[in-house]
Amino acid sequence: MSNVHNIVVAGLGGQGVLKVTDILAEAVFRAGFDVKKSEVHGMSQRGGSVSSEVRYGEKVASPMVPAGEADVLAVLDASQVDVVKSVLKSDGVIITPEDLPLDKLQNPKALNTMMLGAISNHIEIPVETLLESLKANLPEKLHEMNVEMFNLGRNSR
Repeated sequence: MSNVHNIVVAGLGGQGVLKVTDILAEAVFRAGFDVKKSEVHGMSQRGGSVSSEVRYGEKVASPMVPAGEADVLAVLDASQVDVVKSVLKSDGVIITPEDLPLDKLQNPKALNTMMLGAISNHIEIPVETLLESLKANLPEKLHEMNVEMFNLGRNSR
């Protein structure tokens, strides 16, 4: 299906890979697309490999991104690039922590929302919809910092 867009987020347990794809999948749904999400946990919940896939479009049949079909690959920990790079299509975009203004990261737990901001530059989901979903999935006390981290990520590329 050529109208299906594929996003893969990978990292280590505890980095918020699943949370950021929950936010992304909800935003895509709010924007009116059919969406499917899947996730793979490594050997341990904290510190092991974790990846999560979001597929969206007019009609999505399967939650799994075929090898070589990811439009965007966002990697929260550089050690995971080699683990997941086979999923990226030849003209796909890879985003790593080195692409982000990490010197402005207020809390390591907000790296995922900074990455979401960077991802937002490569998808057609309205920023307002992404921010609504972000706020719906996080406690109110975390909104201000995470919106700021999102904006820093969005402006990094």
